[in-house]
Amino acid sequence: MNEAEKEYPVHSSATFTKGLVIGALLGAAAALLCAPKPGRELRSDLSEKLSAATDKTKDLAAVAYDKGSDLAKTAVSKTTDLAKSVSDGASSIVSSLKEASSDVAEDVKREAKDVSEKTEDTVKDLKNEAMKTADETKREFGSSSNSL
Repeated sequence: MNEAEKEYPVHSSATFTKGLVIGALLGAAAALLCAPKPGRELRSDLSEKLSAATDKTKDLAAVAYDKGSDLAKTAVSKTTDLAKSVSDGASSIVSSLKEASSDVAEDVKREAKDVSEKTEDTVKDLKNEAMKTADETKREFGSSSNSL
């Protein structure tokens, strides 16, 4: 790439097209002005050409407006669809988390109940052992005091 291309890069084909149209209009105007015609005929030709150029410009503006409107509608539609998709995904994740936390809560509750029941059984067993030990101790002391 040379220095001129670096300084003045071509941005798009739209820039080239605009330059081409403007050049063509200027060339046509110069040709009309340089042509040997009487003033009235020249003004009539210029008026016709200007009218045709104005009509063409209006048509191009209408087409550009229609395309812009279509693009805007498409962008709105896709953005709405994307937002709905994200919302649905978030809802799905939240419901999965709620379900998982509910399952965990139930598991913890069940395990706590099991631990509580095992603790109660252990306490009962220890109580029974303590009662047996107490009865045996009473018998031992009762039989020792009788022998004394």
